[in-house]
Amino acid sequence: MLEFRVEGEKEAEMETIVDMPAAAPETEVVAKAQRRRFTAEYKRRILNEADRCTRSGEIGALLRREGLYASALTAWRAARERGALAGLTAKKRGPWATRVDPRDRTIAAQERELVQWKARAQRAEAVVEIQKKFSEMVGVPLLDDGGRR
Repeated sequence: MLEFRVEGEKEAEMETIVDMPAAAPETEVVAKAQRRRFTAEYKRRILNEADRCTRSGEIGALLRREGLYASALTAWRAARERGALAGLTAKKRGPWATRVDPRDRTIAAQERELVQWKARAQRAEAVVEIQKKFSEMVGVPLLDDGGRR
């Protein structure tokens, strides 16, 4: 019960008691609404049912029964006509994939090959240095660039 009091000169006489009806059942409130997602099979089924509707008002009844808007039906029909139901497959979300230029692949392969050749050349130079030091230690003279000792 709620009591209402009115301020004024006759405060005691104006007091009213009101009986409130029983509280309504609690309703669930979703924190954030989620977008409905329809499978391709569901879309095909609804489109087939809509195509079978011949009398006035049947499509409206179908939409009300399924809880759909006419715009969804229109979009699904357009998608079906665009590519034999190819438009009804799930679309991948996110940014578009960037197409790799074949020249970039060639450049990357050549850079890897260059790194390998540089490493091989460094190893060869290290072997030559070791041979020079060894020949100095043993006392064997090396051939100069002309092929003479």
